[in-house]
Amino acid sequence: MSDQAPPYAPLPLVSSLPLDPNSTLSPNPTLVLPNLAFPNKRKRTGFRRKVLSGSPAAPALSPSAPSQPPPPASAADDIIVINREPTAEAVTALTAGFPADSLTDEEIEAGVVSDVGGIEQVNYILIRNHLLCRWRETYNSWLAKEHFATLIPPHCEHLLNAAYSFLVSHSYVNFGVAPAIKERIPKEPTRPTTVVVLGAGLAGLAAARQLVAFGFKVIVLEGRKRCGGRVYTKKMEGGGHSAAGDLGGSVLTGTFGNPLGIVAKQLGLPMHKIRDKCPLYRPDGSPVDPEVDKKVEITFNKLLDKSSNLRTSMGEVAADVSLGAALETLRQADGGISTQEEKNLFNWHLANLEYANAGLLSRLSLAFWDQDDPYDMGGDHCFLPGGNGRLVHALAENVPIVYERTVHTVRYGGDGVQVVVNGGQVYEGDMALCTVPLGVLKNGGIKFVPELPQRKLDSIKRLGFGLLNKVAMLFPHVFWSTDLDTFGHLVEDPRRRGEFFLFYSYATVAGGPLLMALVAGEAAHNFETTPPTDAVSSVLQILRGIYEPQGIEVPDPLQSVCTRWGTDSFSLGSYSHVAVGASGDDYDILAESVGDGRLFFAGEATTRRYPATMHGAFISGLREAANITLHANARVAKTKVDKSSSTNMQACATILTDLFRQPDLEFGSFSVIFGGKASDPKSPAILKVEFGGQRKKNATEGAKTEQNHSNKLLFQQLQSHFNQQQQLYVYTLLSRQQAMELREVRGGDDIRLHYLCEKMGVKLVGRKGLGPGADAVIASIKAERNRSRAKPGPSKLKKSLKPNVTAS
Repeated sequence: MSDQAPPYAPLPLVSSLPLDPNSTLSPNPTLVLPNLAFPNKRKRTGFRRKVLSGSPAAPALSPSAPSQPPPPASAADDIIVINREPTAEAVTALTAGFPADSLTDEEIEAGVVSDVGGIEQVNYILIRNHLLCRWRETYNSWLAKEHFATLIPPHCEHLLNAAYSFLVSHSYVNFGVAPAIKERIPKEPTRPTTVVVLGAGLAGLAAARQLVAFGFKVIVLEGRKRCGGRVYTKKMEGGGHSAAGDLGGSVLTGTFGNPLGIVAKQLGLPMHKIRDKCPLYRPDGSPVDPEVDKKVEITFNKLLDKSSNLRTSMGEVAADVSLGAALETLRQADGGISTQEEKNLFNWHLANLEYANAGLLSRLSLAFWDQDDPYDMGGDHCFLPGGNGRLVHALAENVPIVYERTVHTVRYGGDGVQVVVNGGQVYEGDMALCTVPLGVLKNGGIKFVPELPQRKLDSIKRLGFGLLNKVAMLFPHVFWSTDLDTFGHLVEDPRRRGEFFLFYSYATVAGGPLLMALVAGEAAHNFETTPPTDAVSSVLQILRGIYEPQGIEVPDPLQSVCTRWGTDSFSLGSYSHVAVGASGDDYDILAESVGDGRLFFAGEATTRRYPATMHGAFISGLREAANITLHANARVAKTKVDKSSSTNMQACATILTDLFRQPDLEFGSFSVIFGGKASDPKSPAILKVEFGGQRKKNATEGAKTEQNHSNKLLFQQLQSHFNQQQQLYVYTLLSRQQAMELREVRGGDDIRLHYLCEKMGVKLVGRKGLGPGADAVIASIKAERNRSRAKPGPSKLKKSLKPNVTAS
């Protein structure tokens, strides 16, 4: 997962949320958000700069829901006031991923308001933001809807219900590992639905934990002997020292809206802010001149600005051009980088960019490589003391995980899913959630039956999946400066620019003198085949070149670990990026469920807003828990409707048969029962036509009946039944007036049938085709006849119609 700790960018101003409706400042008060420092992965670690003007997604609002205009002045009185800090609450919602003044697609689909874009939406947003803000303040307690009932006016109670239901079901509130949250998890499943989760990384754990909380029966299949996936904290020991080293994802990138920050707080874990200071050292170990450093950084950022402008002018063509090609062309044209030291510094920035994206610049899309920048979460970038494994183990508590189960086949269909693991064991469920890394999907490590849709296969192929490796070293003591968390090293060979280019100091958070060297870009791929002893020797040579001239001895490490994420069969890489030819849409496509809501997908490569991050993986798991719940609920509701419809249909069929034993009107093979008032010609009636059996004789039985019917198939089918002398009933719902008009048609049943279908345009159907409208008419006729039987004397309706029962 991404370890990037890039600097920050201000959030564009957003408006349209109303303030106090009683304010006299403006008839259309608006909410103006302050500039927030949002991280931007394209900048050097530790520096703060503004977002580049050419970013492809300039608005910091929702990419999926259009911003709505302010409400008209005449409706201002309808805007509710919950408290006097709507601006701060809007900021909280924004960092949680909600647009400031409009609804997300998920909210619209959930029908949270009846009038999208109106005053009701404004009030809903105010309530939603307030709930989110309160949850962030009270993350150790269960957020109960009842606590807000007195704050919300009665006419907005339905909006409170909608906001609370949406936030809980989509896991924006009431998630995590706080005791009050865990108490709400049922001891046994409350639903009959079983979900098989593939992978116990952050996405799988987040989803499984929420699904268990929602009452599902869950089984998590994990190929490794441990949980966490690409988040792996290893305990390193030696010489009486020990330390916790994050060999995978290590940095919580932004804490304002980061749900993992909530989990850390629930565990009572302090978070260590990564300090901005990041000195750079030349290949010989001497410090880089600060003035030269500043000059190259300014040039680097200027070229990124120009690359953004370039892609804007190129239009769609930019999707087929790499960021690396654009930067190199612009660098040569600029001429600002001339000396060898400047080139080394420039290459260091390129390595930092490849590290942030886990991808070679030659493969990153010029058009969309930074499409997620506007959605980065604000706040400090932090290390978690003791490592992120503490989050993993807390999330895995009481989650049913079966280890060493390598999935090789997933079958899915209308009846459910079957997941086949090594050894041939089969796990069955109603639904499955696939959270395996993109690298495994790219490699075809899992066979899907039926094959995944072509659009998903194409997205898997288009998206990039890069590599970051590390060398973790536990030393006898800290010999480096304790007032910094990062420092960098330059190389002269551009092909090796990512080789041990950045060091992380974990001495303040790991519990021991731990130092981590990062390997990015092309060097990360070469590192996969480098013997560990050679790698450690190279790192020590760099460290001794930096510190021994200062009179500081660099000891040999007590223990060293080199990662190999590229050849790890359960990951086959580190994290995703937008490669040439791909776009942010591919993340959305990869997130789509298949098999009519049977097979779902989560993981950092399924979120276009937060790819390549630990919180992105976690959020995607929560997202799919909500999606699975929605599909399960819809399936249960459909089953209930089908069963109810079947029961009603059978009951109505029995009643209908009984009613037609005494029809209100009968002529030839036609019979009618009436509903409603006899005086109303538009009142409903049900017509039955009988074919086969003993046909009734009509006065004009011998008349010519050959007609040029347009519905030939119907008449051929009916004639077939005539010939076979089988009894067949077809029906239609029509008006009393139409029934009486049909009775007056002369020429026999065939002529009447022609008149009914061709002239009146009535469609004859079987009993099942009558639908719920006819069921209501049947029920009303049955009720009326029951009432009539309870009265003395014959029915008035029968008296008026009985003389016509044999009309032909």
